[in-house]
Amino acid sequence: MEAKFMISEVFSTSWKYTKSQIWVLVGLLIGMFILSFTLGIFALPSSGSITGQIIVNFISIIISLIFSMGYIKNLFQTLDGIEPQFSAYGQQARKIFTYCTASIIVGIAVFIGCLVFLIPGIYLALRLQFFAAFIVEEDASFMDSIKRSWEITQGQVGQLFMLILAMLGIMIVGILLFGIGILFAMPLIYMMYCYTFRKLNTLTGTTTES
Repeated sequence: MEAKFMISEVFSTSWKYTKSQIWVLVGLLIGMFILSFTLGIFALPSSGSITGQIIVNFISIIISLIFSMGYIKNLFQTLDGIEPQFSAYGQQARKIFTYCTASIIVGIAVFIGCLVFLIPGIYLALRLQFFAAFIVEEDASFMDSIKRSWEITQGQVGQLFMLILAMLGIMIVGILLFGIGILFAMPLIYMMYCYTFRKLNTLTGTTTES
């Protein structure tokens, strides 16, 4: 099947939008790092308790998931020409159960695929990766988000694999730039994910309607 997106176009367009709100997007990442660091410091007294460790780890996971959803929403806002809103994090928090459930289902599927043979695991990861975008963008249920991610990625696995390699390359460059570059690499990688999702979802929807 013909590729529905070009890596070069995804990169150039994503970089254009990322630059438009780069300091806001970088600032949000720094804020998350500071929050995680602060939580880690307050968790030190409970490090000797198993119960305390479980509670702290649970809180950390919840905060990370809410941030991930809120950040994706901020990127969609940027794509729409809207300045990222901090209120997005509160709005996405109510979807935490849906997001967790979908993440677990996808994680188990990918894990089993990797146990059987590495390639099936990679294949499933590529096909199901946009479940998060559907939950954030369209408030889809956990099953619908997985199903629709499968639908929009049909025939695009090779191109999506190349996109992942490009993202890894960007991350490596960010790490090599004294580590600081990763603060700029991460917003770009997230943006590439969101832009590709929009591209595939729009084209698939258009194809279905016709």
